[in-house]
Amino acid sequence: MGLAIDIIKRDGGRKSEKFSDEKLHASIVAACLSVRTPIGQAEAIAHAVTQSVISWLETKPEVTSHDIRRITVKHLHTHHPDAAYIYEQHRITI
Repeated sequence: MGLAIDIIKRDGGRKSEKFSDEKLHASIVAACLSVRTPIGQAEAIAHAVTQSVISWLETKPEVTSHDIRRITVKHLHTHHPDAAYIYEQHRITI
């Protein structure tokens, strides 16, 4: 699934692209697995968080990639605070 939405990238450039729920889901699973969450639980958390982000995006004509990350962290934190921290810090530490 892809929502047609304008995503403003971190470099400030505008690029109209489809939001990738698969990409978001995979990155959430990876964050959960990095803190040793069982795969089934990681998949369930990723599904719930991805659905929350999609619901939030449906009312937005454009967002920044930072907005998506911020909302993802907010929802992920309610399910798994350690994974939320890893997800939030990923771009900073790499």
